[in-house]
Amino acid sequence: MNPRGSVLTIGIVGLTLVTAYIHLTLGGLLFTLNGLGYLGLATLVVIGAVVRHPIVDRFAWLPPVALAGYATVTILGYLVMGPHFALGWITKGVEVALIGLVAIQLVRTYGSPIGLFRAAFRSLRLERSN
Repeated sequence: MNPRGSVLTIGIVGLTLVTAYIHLTLGGLLFTLNGLGYLGLATLVVIGAVVRHPIVDRFAWLPPVALAGYATVTILGYLVMGPHFALGWITKGVEVALIGLVAIQLVRTYGSPIGLFRAAFRSLRLERSN
């Protein structure tokens, strides 16, 4: 991984851990599960960044896409259900920044949404053995 990619990954993992921590400290089942989901996705992003293995490389696109989707659903859930308070809005700001960093990383890695789609499609294609 190049240095700029490392900085992006560190930023993504850092923001993910911040929002995980906030959710885990709020109490309640929904917040706890949300925080644990963020911890799991942060772990997958780290594995994708540091482990060199054919399966990990093949599906490297999945953890950041899943993380961006998870953050988006979390934001939408907050807007619909609340509770709306200052720390909630701060956390949504962290999640928006997280989505932005993931988007930058995906564009740097795959060049465009079409490049990302092609990588995802290739990873899901089953290889025929002779």
